Amino acid sequence: MHNLARQAENNPVILWQFSDGKRGHLSQTNGLIEALRRRVALRVYQVKAPPLRQALASCVSGTLGWAGDLPAPQVAVGAGHATHLPLLAARRSHQARTVVLMRPSLPVSWFDYCLAPAHDDPPARDNVIVTTGALNPMRAGQEQDPEHGLILVGGPSRHYGMDTDTLLARIRLLLTHAAPRRWTLSNSPRTPAPLTWALLELATDTIEVTPWERCPPDWMAAALARARDVWVTEDSVSMICEALTAGCRVGLLPLPRKAAGRVQRAIEQLLGEGFVHIHNDHDAGVQLPAPPRTLDEANRCAGLLLERGLLQPITSTY
Repeated sequence: MHNLARQAENNPVILWQFSDGKRGHLSQTNGLIEALRRRVALRVYQVKAPPLRQALASCVSGTLGWAGDLPAPQVAVGAGHATHLPLLAARRSHQARTVVLMRPSLPVSWFDYCLAPAHDDPPARDNVIVTTGALNPMRAGQEQDPEHGLILVGGPSRHYGMDTDTLLARIRLLLTHAAPRRWTLSNSPRTPAPLTWALLELATDTIEVTPWERCPPDWMAAALARARDVWVTEDSVSMICEALTAGCRVGLLPLPRKAAGRVQRAIEQLLGEGFVHIHNDHDAGVQLPAPPRTLDEANRCAGLLLERGLLQPITSTY
């Protein structure tokens, strides 16, 4: 491992970070890349995933006209269906090691490594690393204030509905009875407008409400670094994992569940392992318990990838 680190320091690893433009997917790849960067010197190029037809043609021809004059990558990383073919094209053209995050729509055997959450039910293969939740770039800090709480509200999705009145009642209970004396509230792009307006009306001298569109890029990291106790609507698995990775104590605000699926499986896994506590009206004032450990999945996966030969050259194509 130390030899790899010294080699990379003198000769930075060229890494292509494929992006489909989705914030959540970019957060996952950022988390892995930053964890790798703490071990080896990287030169990262973010590459917009090309349209499907161009990506497919590149897989066949081995030419990547859409990549311009970027230096050839040694490693290519991507999350989201639109990045799968570009990853394979980079492997075909440049012999790059490929890392796909989340279970891909293509066979996992086509990629060098797959980092897949347990709730995606990934196959048991040597190139698959199973994760608890989604990777993210958060890091645990020491400055969290037990007097400060954070409430993060999502919205309806294909997995969850929305009961605005019940949710607002739970939030008011927390603001009145839970341990923190100062609160920050924020919403998401999926939050219905009437709920957003109701949240804004909760603002006081000790309750700050910051709509998502007013949040700068580093807002979430700063908010999680400050708050010890974080309450998140259970539809927002990415925000739940970010809070756990930041070392926070995490409570869930339940929403009406639709048909069971991978998101619900993720929530049940976190509940079963004691990482999160679900809100009910009988213990609104009870202090959130600390999780069994701080999630550090990006750091763990970066170490495993290097141990398993991420920086070793490829000797054959798929």
